[in-house]
Amino acid sequence: MDFAHESFTNVKAEIKPLLHEHWLEIALNKDDIKLEPNWEQYARLADQGALRIYTARDKGELKGYFVVFVTPSLHYSRHLFAHNDILFLKKSCRKGMTGVKLIKYAVEDLKAYGVKLIHINVKKKQDFGVVLERLDFEHVEDVWQLKAN
Repeated sequence: MDFAHESFTNVKAEIKPLLHEHWLEIALNKDDIKLEPNWEQYARLADQGALRIYTARDKGELKGYFVVFVTPSLHYSRHLFAHNDILFLKKSCRKGMTGVKLIKYAVEDLKAYGVKLIHINVKKKQDFGVVLERLDFEHVEDVWQLKAN
């Protein structure tokens, strides 16, 4: 498996089918909240240097991705924070260390880029917090949601 930091332009077309697979597996409220990525906004963020995409490829085929937004913190403006957008591996790649290696690769690149804090969201129904703990991440917050309508 090969890991890389790739451009949005390079991976956009390849991410689409995996993103749909990801949505089917993990999304809540699928009946009335449909997957409709704002590709123009992703492109703008990429142009601003605020979007970083890390990929896992097997013989060139995209098997997974870790997408983060990197911005100066609104509260700590002299520091870059990375907030994950999406993290996904095809089911066939989840055994073994592929996910760990993808995260480790991204973490090292983000550190070299100057990021001070990296946040990864974990869905309750697909909890991989134990993996993050082994990678020295700290469980610092839980997120709650309310479907308004």
